[in-house]
Amino acid sequence: MKNFGKYQKQYFAPVGISMDWAKKNSIEKPPAWCSVDLRDGNQALIIPMSLEEKLEFFKLLCEVGFKEIEVGFPAASETEYEFCRTIIEKNLIPDDVTIQVLTQSREHIIAKTFEAIRGAKHAVVHLYNSTSVAQREQVFKKSKEEIINIATFGARLCKEYKAKAEGKITFEYSPESFTGTEPEFAAEICNEVIKIWEPTPEDKVIINLPVTVSHSMPHVYANQVEYMHKNLLCRENVIISLHPHNDRGCAVADSEMGLLAGGDRIEGTLFGNGERTGNVDIVTLALNMFSQGIDPGLDFTDLPRITEVYEKVTRMHVYERQPYSGQLVFAAFSGSHQDAIAKGMKYREEHDAKWTVPYLPIDPTDVGRVYEADVIRINSQSGKGGIGYIMETQFKFNLPPKLREKFGYHVKSISDREHRELMPREVYDIFIRDFVNITTHVNVLRARYNELDDGNIEASISLDFDGKSIGVNSVGNGRLDCVSNAIRSAIGVDYTLEAYSQHAIEGKSDAQAAAYVSIVADGVTYWGAGIDSDISTSSVKALVSAVNAMLEKR
Repeated sequence: MKNFGKYQKQYFAPVGISMDWAKKNSIEKPPAWCSVDLRDGNQALIIPMSLEEKLEFFKLLCEVGFKEIEVGFPAASETEYEFCRTIIEKNLIPDDVTIQVLTQSREHIIAKTFEAIRGAKHAVVHLYNSTSVAQREQVFKKSKEEIINIATFGARLCKEYKAKAEGKITFEYSPESFTGTEPEFAAEICNEVIKIWEPTPEDKVIINLPVTVSHSMPHVYANQVEYMHKNLLCRENVIISLHPHNDRGCAVADSEMGLLAGGDRIEGTLFGNGERTGNVDIVTLALNMFSQGIDPGLDFTDLPRITEVYEKVTRMHVYERQPYSGQLVFAAFSGSHQDAIAKGMKYREEHDAKWTVPYLPIDPTDVGRVYEADVIRINSQSGKGGIGYIMETQFKFNLPPKLREKFGYHVKSISDREHRELMPREVYDIFIRDFVNITTHVNVLRARYNELDDGNIEASISLDFDGKSIGVNSVGNGRLDCVSNAIRSAIGVDYTLEAYSQHAIEGKSDAQAAAYVSIVADGVTYWGAGIDSDISTSSVKALVSAVNAMLEKR
């Protein structure tokens, strides 16, 4: 393939590791399981689950046997917050189940998070911030010390809120993008958080080591886990949690090797749903253990029903070849395979032997499948950045950052309200409808400009204001300022011109220009956009759109 030279290793292999974990042949006991289907899995859906769907899925996860369930990011949306409050207030959380909530290291988000879990008998507050070299250099442009300060600020604040909270609160910290972080720095930042939280045998702390993006072969991740296992403070009071994503298709291997290397806990999803290529598939991971004679502590004896509920509430499809759960994974179309399976089944009946049937790693009936039907087969399957990216790449609108943010929230609110995906063309139509060339209350009908000797602009302007024609003369330091002064004078409003930008709309045969204007009135910013073949006219239309947005609010 071409272009391979632009890629390089993005992981850090710790030195001085003994790889003791590699001497082990198998996992001897199951980890603590935490389902993140309702948060990580939910945020990865084209159409996030509704409150009712999340309630149905939560009930299923409890039935499967999860004792820890991350129920959402309650400060991120009203649906997330409402779901958290609903399961607490309606007493829907079994006594032996702990809910988990995610929070960034920001004060208002932490406050909202603790408000969301008020009344919970036991909750995990999961604090995170990103630590990788790429994130530090490209996204946050912060030093290691500044990144540590973000983590410790959140850790201290969580501790303050915990002191005032009822119920049992357990803390979890994730150095997000752990696999792209220098192991020494990952240990340093985690240890700074551990020092603040002061774990005890009765009040342990979870340190989560996410494969936010998979950069390496699984043994490298295991070495990173082993390094943390050997270098974390208060290790006897720290639970090491693993959260592998599946970019390289190695999430299960990362998890299994990570457990051998010192991991105590797994965060994942049913069937591997999650961002990009997904999270680790807990069904596969648990049934791998089951196939080796280990009780995973989760009940997948009715896997078809679990699959049915999952597909219903997530609108995702379990692939036919998905390990253990796919419709065709126990199917044998080959005659020789069918023959071997039949003979293996007969041998087991005659000898009462352990399960060693050819081609079948486990007995399909143990997960609710039927031999005749499933085995023997006769044959002849936002944010704002994304919204801005669509507008720029598909429709050639380069929105200013603050307008991109405002428009992003606007689009998200529409999608949330209608509870459906919005196609790119619909996003464009919303922008045109709600921001471009708006004339609902005031409109500039005509404008004649004249340049004065002192460099200012004089204009004679005809306006329409709620059906009434108004003529006004004005002076300004430019055409836009001149029109702005005229509007203020004619309709009796006061605001300040804050920002203006413009660009040609590339790729259009009729050579149009787009302009963006923001105004501030009473501390509130209003945005408008204008499109016209003349750049001056487009800027006036943008101003008029912003003024109409202000008038509409009033």
